[in-house]
Amino acid sequence: MHAEPSREHRWLDALVGEWSYEMECVMGPDQPPMTSSGTEVVRSLGGLWTVAEILGTTPDGQSSVSVMTLGFDPASGRFTGTFVASVMTHLWTYQGSLDADARILTLDAEGPSFTGSGLSRYQDIIELVDDDRRIMRSQLLSDEGTWIPFMTMHYTRRPSSPGAALERRSA
Repeated sequence: MHAEPSREHRWLDALVGEWSYEMECVMGPDQPPMTSSGTEVVRSLGGLWTVAEILGTTPDGQSSVSVMTLGFDPASGRFTGTFVASVMTHLWTYQGSLDADARILTLDAEGPSFTGSGLSRYQDIIELVDDDRRIMRSQLLSDEGTWIPFMTMHYTRRPSSPGAALERRSA
């Protein structure tokens, strides 16, 4: 069985490459913002999936390695993916969709509550600013039904080999 990439799969190609990021997060209403930084390498897997490896530090200074996969399932009409990190035991699974302008991918997930008991609903929102910049925002659905932003990551494409732009287009 051989699948051909769709428009949605080609959207994921914009993520392929080497990136640096700056992150700011707030871990509670009375907590000051915390910052950290790192790098991310995203590669295409057959033009149907992206696999991202994120290296950095957590806001409290721990080293962290994370892996995110993203793809598109034509049968469900939804983006799908996973996220794991060396600093947590939960396997995050995503289901998501693009906005009408095809600039913002909203990924829904369920994960451990910040209170430590039960599960909560989360969203990771990836916005393509231009070819070399993107933003990822994370938010949590409160008990009152409002979304509470808690993390923002600003990504900048890293200078890379001369063939990188061509490699991104043909992946």
